[in-house]
Amino acid sequence: MGRALAVIIWILTALSVLLFVSGKWWFPAAITEHGPALDRQFLITIIVVGISFTAAQVGLGWMVWKYRDTGRAGDRGVYTHGSNRLEVIWTVVTAVIFISLGIMGQSVWASLRLHDAPAGSFTVEVVAQQFQWNFHYPGKDNVFGKTDPKLIDDGALNFIGLDESDPSAKDDSVVSSIAIPVGRPVELRLRSKDVIHNIWVPPLRFKQDLVPGMEIKVHFTPTKVGKYELACAELCGQLHFKMKSYMLVLPDEEIKTLQAMPQEQFQARMVELLAQYPLTTN
Repeated sequence: MGRALAVIIWILTALSVLLFVSGKWWFPAAITEHGPALDRQFLITIIVVGISFTAAQVGLGWMVWKYRDTGRAGDRGVYTHGSNRLEVIWTVVTAVIFISLGIMGQSVWASLRLHDAPAGSFTVEVVAQQFQWNFHYPGKDNVFGKTDPKLIDDGALNFIGLDESDPSAKDDSVVSSIAIPVGRPVELRLRSKDVIHNIWVPPLRFKQDLVPGMEIKVHFTPTKVGKYELACAELCGQLHFKMKSYMLVLPDEEIKTLQAMPQEQFQARMVELLAQYPLTTN
């Protein structure tokens, strides 16, 4: 029985490794400047963890094989304390490897999270609520109108509390899908009206919580035109599964044309563009 168990352990280990080596279980193609760097770091981590996993499972199988029950009546288990030196060595080696991986992975994260967006970035305010997304654009004056939580009125379709008495708000648009320019830095200002939500677009290699009472700024540069699914990745209530939208990455001229349109035309054009572009899934 011990030999059979050891062989099963080795077969399961080999199958697990093959699942990753085959390349079928991987991310969709990255569409941001920082995406390839994140993918490289993830691949390094997978390789290191994969080697550790394989070595541990092969060793486990060997121990099961070698110290299996032979059925001899005189065999007895022998207690051994082990080796303190070996325990210290593999603890230190493990710590060095995984701390190094953590430090290596901080460079891209820090460049996106600990620095302001570049000057001239295209800015969109993102306001999440149960169970929809609201994307606020500043209009052709490129100035966001004032918002006030007291002015929020979902019945009147004022989902973000836009102050219509503010001159800067006259040309603003609030739509349910997001459009951003390709090849240009984009800054998102993230807020939530009620509970914690999470904005997630896998090809962006970008995922961020939206926390009530906070404005969280993030930035990235998209590199490929297309339509991509956008989801809430934080369980936010009974209808969480319906909280999804789409992100359009468009040529800069198309974005400028959109931004110059009044709310109704902006929304109508977004519907046309969403129908025009096929959903990118890989």
